[in-house]
Amino acid sequence: MALRYQQTRVQQRLIQAGDALAQWATNPWRRLSLSLIVLLGAFGVGGGLATITGALAYFDQLSALVCVLALEMAARCRPLLLRRPRHQRLGLQLLDMARIGLLYGLLLDGFKLQ
Repeated sequence: MALRYQQTRVQQRLIQAGDALAQWATNPWRRLSLSLIVLLGAFGVGGGLATITGALAYFDQLSALVCVLALEMAARCRPLLLRRPRHQRLGLQLLDMARIGLLYGLLLDGFKLQ
């Protein structure tokens, strides 16, 4: 018998916030702007992470491992999000934009160091 966890207020509020965001993003321009914000935010995080760890030269391997693990976890979450109906795939689009932005930020900083 599988254990069923009770719904806490935090979980309910997170579900409500996700539903409200999905409802807000039904407009194509809002969806595009939200995707662009996530892409640029992840690009900034990737570039900043690579710059800081490259300047310190202390946690290069560890930060590379963390980034690879984050990208792999996002890739493994993708099939779960693909099972949703086509009109409920905002999470998938945002996850893909975050992956692309993080990877581009890391690659751009890697080319700057060469």
